[in-house]
Amino acid sequence: MTITRLSIGDPFFQVTVLQDEPDYPIAGKTIVLNLAEDQITVREQSLGPLQSVILKDSTMTGVTHAVIIEGFAEHGDEDTLLADIRGTWPSAFEVRGEERLRGVEHYMSPKVWIGQFGFTLYHSASVPLNVGLHREHAFCPVPGFREVHTQIVGFGKMQQCRERDVDTLYLEEPMAPGTTHRPMYDAEGNYPWHQFETITPSVFMAVEMLPDGAIPPEV
Repeated sequence: MTITRLSIGDPFFQVTVLQDEPDYPIAGKTIVLNLAEDQITVREQSLGPLQSVILKDSTMTGVTHAVIIEGFAEHGDEDTLLADIRGTWPSAFEVRGEERLRGVEHYMSPKVWIGQFGFTLYHSASVPLNVGLHREHAFCPVPGFREVHTQIVGFGKMQQCRERDVDTLYLEEPMAPGTTHRPMYDAEGNYPWHQFETITPSVFMAVEMLPDGAIPPEV
């Protein structure tokens, strides 16, 4: 049994990774993302692989691997929260240097790797965000890279396109707090052109999952 507290959300959110917890109590509203192939059970409900929900005052059973986010519902003034985040986290362009992020109001927490799993929080401040369609993850040369995003604050949408042009949109998933979009990669880790777009200023968590043989990049 392992409970690992991550500092990436401090002081705004409490992010914790759980491994091999037969029973884990939840107090207050908490986002839970199942990172295992095994189901998590909550009363009569089950949470499948890479599915997420908001739980409150309940107990999870059979937690093989999960990440939870606490404190997201405790901020009385969302505008103040997001302004404080912008004053704390650097822009994604400063950290990652990708041209598609230049001039975009997109901010990111530190990233932390636990084994083959990488965790980062992002704040998307403008509406629209225009973060840019992408499908490559160059830091992972080994086939089989996986990634999902879980909404924490605000509302957004995950978009998939046939080409690098939003006019070729073919699938769009709305994202509300506690929502994780369905995986969009194939068995080899190939992605369609995709992007996150804001409906309101947002915070979400990205979870990157490296295949066996891939080494987490230095962060």
